[in-house]
Amino acid sequence: MNVPEIFGSLVFSDKVMQERLPKDTYKVLRKTIKDGKRLDSSVTNVVASAMKDWAVENGATHYTHWFQPMTGFTAEKHDGFISPQDDGSVISEFTGKDLMKGEPDASSFPSGGLRATFEARGYTAWDPTSYAFIKDNTLCIPTAFWSYGGEALDMKTPLLRSMDVLSKQAVRILRLFGDTATTRVIATVGAEQEYFLIDKEAFNKRPDLIYCGRTLFGAKAPKDQQKDDHYFGLIKPRVKAFMKELDEELWKRGVFAKTEHNEAAPAQHELAPVFTTANIATDQNQLTMEYMRKVADKHGMACLLHEKPFAGINGSGKHNNWSLTTNNGENLLNPGDTPESNAQFLLFLTAVIKAVDEYQDLLRISIASAGNDHRLGAAEAPPAIISMFLGDDLTEILSAIANGTLYNRKDSEEMKVSAKVLPTFFRDTTDRNRTSPFAFTGNKFEFRMPGSSASIAEPNYILNTIVAEELGNFADALEESKNFKGDLFALIRDTLKAHERIIFNGNNYSDEWVAEAEERGLLNYKTAVDAFPHLSDDKNVALFTKHKIFREEEIHSRCEIMLENYAKTVCIEAQTMYRMVRKRVLPAIVAYTSELSESALKKRSVSASMHCNYEEDVIRKLSEIADLLYSYTNEYEKVKDNAENDAVYCKDVILPLMQKIRACADEAEFLTSKKHWPFPTYGDLLYSV
Repeated sequence: MNVPEIFGSLVFSDKVMQERLPKDTYKVLRKTIKDGKRLDSSVTNVVASAMKDWAVENGATHYTHWFQPMTGFTAEKHDGFISPQDDGSVISEFTGKDLMKGEPDASSFPSGGLRATFEARGYTAWDPTSYAFIKDNTLCIPTAFWSYGGEALDMKTPLLRSMDVLSKQAVRILRLFGDTATTRVIATVGAEQEYFLIDKEAFNKRPDLIYCGRTLFGAKAPKDQQKDDHYFGLIKPRVKAFMKELDEELWKRGVFAKTEHNEAAPAQHELAPVFTTANIATDQNQLTMEYMRKVADKHGMACLLHEKPFAGINGSGKHNNWSLTTNNGENLLNPGDTPESNAQFLLFLTAVIKAVDEYQDLLRISIASAGNDHRLGAAEAPPAIISMFLGDDLTEILSAIANGTLYNRKDSEEMKVSAKVLPTFFRDTTDRNRTSPFAFTGNKFEFRMPGSSASIAEPNYILNTIVAEELGNFADALEESKNFKGDLFALIRDTLKAHERIIFNGNNYSDEWVAEAEERGLLNYKTAVDAFPHLSDDKNVALFTKHKIFREEEIHSRCEIMLENYAKTVCIEAQTMYRMVRKRVLPAIVAYTSELSESALKKRSVSASMHCNYEEDVIRKLSEIADLLYSYTNEYEKVKDNAENDAVYCKDVILPLMQKIRACADEAEFLTSKKHWPFPTYGDLLYSV
């Protein structure tokens, strides 16, 4: 396989545009892509014709405006490249109007009350900054999606807006440092994607996995990740074949898939891409998740993207690596060899620190979901408390600045491993902290909290916006300065003093940190339901409306959507659990206890003095469990109607009841024979591939 040859072969890429578009048209389109300039509509017919010809040559028969509504998935409506003629024939046609705008039904997507059923019109609009690609013989055109009234109904629109706002404020800062060449600053992202692979046949025997994406029951297997032998371990042949085909499919569509390995839990794996713009990274991550599911199915497996498919072992996250780069290629979060004297880096770093501290609530909201609640704070997932890890060296630099003390720079230390054949190298200035929610890792920040099934658009448009806000405030203060160096130092010093509470380099899992974080005044929204309502807090409404990311009504609608999604998710899980217990678990217990009763009777028919300790003990225990399960499911029947669209009720009443049901079912699994237990166990699932 020639990777450079196949890479991007199904993408209407910059290279393809250069080859197929007239020079003047290409220059106009390139300026839009590179500098964020508004697209000149006069070129769209030329672009559309070239795009259609290229797509048809590569097997496409249809086109679609590919968009990202607030469902967590992508959406598409396919139209053929045909136009009827008077003689009954058709010609292949695709116009600039077809490329620029589509009209899907806006009433049938989540809108948080912004759209009623009779208000159906909505619009998709071509995003020329993200390349079109071919999927399943269809030309996919990345688009934004909004309503007839102009309200954003998708994840891409606020992301694009936030990228513009961030660029504007970052360029203002660069001008203060004498940079007159940079015209645009780009948020760049690399999203590491964790996932599980299990056998499809086993998956199909678990209604909870089919309907909910996670197991609602399951006793722990004797072996899971206790021995730490799966992480970076030998990749199994079926998984390797899946990874090979996945890479090929992604590479053809221009996805920068690079690193793949086994993750910590059995059956868990990870794919990491190369950095690209936040917008393209978001599109490519959605495409990655789609192809993970498709390719897994072809290989007789199911790909699980839920944040916590299995209790008691690692959940799956999506580590969002975020940085800032100029259109000339300079990484603004690169500290250089002497970060203590790199004033530009220190100012950008200080802006991020202030943003994370002042908008902890928004970062927490950006990753909140019913699924992620099961993951946060357990098995290598960060806790719900937002904090930042900077490492010892950088923290000491900032502490010296804040306190006005001298920083004693440490020379790099050579690693000595007492083996002459091994190469020598220098130790990094700081260790890694895998428990930190928001960690500086050299020239970027790794936001470790997003869940594996989520779109990365939301955490990134929030990151972009809050950092833009602080950069704008800094620019306002410094642009009128008569003593730039002095005022710059004072601004960095005073800001660090005011926001040092957000920096924590220790163990985020410890009980001591929870208490210390409370003393520091850090927020601790333990569940998604605790976090969601704060999206509409006055300061957040002011932030989003100031930068024109959202109108106020859009903010309230998104809060409603988040709460509705949470309630619907929990209700689907509870109903699935109820049916599994009533239709499968209780009958299995009854069947096994009946078998044990018959065994005991046969023994006693042989000899009245024969012991039946095993049968009697298990029958007693399973009968008690069955009574509890019946009682709990009866209780659920009485309260289930109150849970519909009520996220707080789901959190406070339904989930605790589900936990009681699960505890009983998991104990029953231990006691019931393999022959009678109706579902594949954790051992069956985790070691099925």
